[in-house]
Amino acid sequence: MQTTAVTPPPAFSVYFDFDSYTVKDQYASGLRTNADYLAKSNAAIELDGNADERGSREYNMALGQKRADAVKRALAVLGVKTDRIETISFGEDKPKSSGHDEAAWAENRRVDFVLKTGK
Repeated sequence: MQTTAVTPPPAFSVYFDFDSYTVKDQYASGLRTNADYLAKSNAAIELDGNADERGSREYNMALGQKRADAVKRALAVLGVKTDRIETISFGEDKPKSSGHDEAAWAENRRVDFVLKTGK
């Protein structure tokens, strides 16, 4: 399969409500952009699941994984082959915000897209 050089999409994250791993409709456009890029390139993607600091370490690791897996399923529905998607949970270990309030927690409840080169 021949591919042409395509520009990777900008950094993208999907944010979640408290104690949820439901991908909201507001992320459909960004998911489509990433799916289209993956269809046109040899890239693979890593989905890094994260949680806020509330809850036990074990619970947050599981929640981060559920979030990453939910985004993986959404990309698969858009036609991305699942063997090009790796999921990892960081639980509460890689916060985007170091605060201890709702605004900080909202920033930390996310899945980050990390593009990989050809697979």
